[in-house]
Amino acid sequence: MAAGTTSDLRNGIVIRYNNDLYQVVEFQHVAPGNWRAFVRMKLKSLTTGKVIEDRVRAGAEIDIVRIERRPMQYLYREGDSFIFMDNDTFDQIPVSAELVGDAVRFMKENETVDLVYDAEKDVIIGVELPIFVNLKVVETTIAVRGDTATNVTKPATLETGAVIEVPAFINEGDVLKIDTRTGEYITRV
Repeated sequence: MAAGTTSDLRNGIVIRYNNDLYQVVEFQHVAPGNWRAFVRMKLKSLTTGKVIEDRVRAGAEIDIVRIERRPMQYLYREGDSFIFMDNDTFDQIPVSAELVGDAVRFMKENETVDLVYDAEKDVIIGVELPIFVNLKVVETTIAVRGDTATNVTKPATLETGAVIEVPAFINEGDVLKIDTRTGEYITRV
């Protein structure tokens, strides 16, 4: 853990704040007239995914955490754990469902994801999916004839079990490109 000050803040770095790890989403240095300067921060918890806003005195010390991203192959789910394999050493690593979080919605067996490690403690702190994944539609309703208004959507169940809204022309068996950050349909593949 590296000690720094608010002048070292950058978008995307990870800091230890209030006994949790947060990624800096955005920050702004504010110097209001004759008051003391402060830094307004928007932080995303790496453990819960919750976004908070807070402000600290300008020049205050912060703990910058060095993280590593290691590519791993998702193998299977076993009870309350997900098993990943290191592609270099072939070690199998169990990760709790809490750490996987919402990534499970778009995680397909045998796909490569990044496990995020706290580099100082060598502890897994999260799972990051690629920004876009291709998933097959396994179930959806048939569009109603005459339903031609713009932006008509219907629910579709993907091969991972996630349910998303898709345009009316999507059918079962179609492969879709999905944005994992928002869970939205992008295009048919």
